[in-house]
Amino acid sequence: MPDKNTLNQTPEQQARDAIDRQLTAAGWAVQEKSQINWHVSPGIAVRHYPMQDGSESDYVLFVDRKPVGIIEAKREEEGQRLTSVEDQSSGYATSKLKHLQNAPHPFVYESTGVLTHFTDYRDPKPRSRPVFTFHRPETFREWLGKEQSLRARLHSIPELNQRGLRECQSIAINNLEGSFRDARPRALIQMATGSGKTFAAITSIYRLLKHGDAKRILFLVDTRNLGEQAEQEFRAYTPNDDNRKFTEL
Repeated sequence: MPDKNTLNQTPEQQARDAIDRQLTAAGWAVQEKSQINWHVSPGIAVRHYPMQDGSESDYVLFVDRKPVGIIEAKREEEGQRLTSVEDQSSGYATSKLKHLQNAPHPFVYESTGVLTHFTDYRDPKPRSRPVFTFHRPETFREWLGKEQSLRARLHSIPELNQRGLRECQSIAINNLEGSFRDARPRALIQMATGSGKTFAAITSIYRLLKHGDAKRILFLVDTRNLGEQAEQEFRAYTPNDDNRKFTEL
């Protein structure tokens, strides 16, 4: 049965209510421009914040009192064309807020409260991607504490030292990293049985952790035996630029 509080709401209001709930769950304090309390939370999401050009942003995200992000809210029916409003969102991201001489906002969302797209404009080739929900204020604080975004850091991974690697392993790792640099994050590596796929994967993971400062990497297998074999290889792995085992690093 529908919530009686939503029966008379417009689709836009319903979308904003859903966004408010998600922001609150992610650690943001949702407030109106006329009633901002900076002491409630390090992350404040301000509704209907005015811009210097006279327009209003649906939400402006502040971390430690500094504006860092924009949310463009859309009704649920517009979810299928969220990418078409990216130009509007990017315009807000580079706009000045009223009464503030702020830098461009690096983090931009388009959301219906059901479907949410996110763009990090610090990336070399910014592009939106779907996310499950909004990032936490602490995550933005951590990202802003680094000179570059993850995708920018992937451009700075040093040349692969091929010592101890088979030719097919070197080709696979180099091509994978080239794919990342070209902003093509989906890649498939095909290698023959017995050619050292797991070792190549661990080498790539090690380089992403060390040089890309990646935080989490999912290594997925479909049987327990493969998982146990992979764990043994991780434990035994020693990179060619460090004498310590992977588990020590």
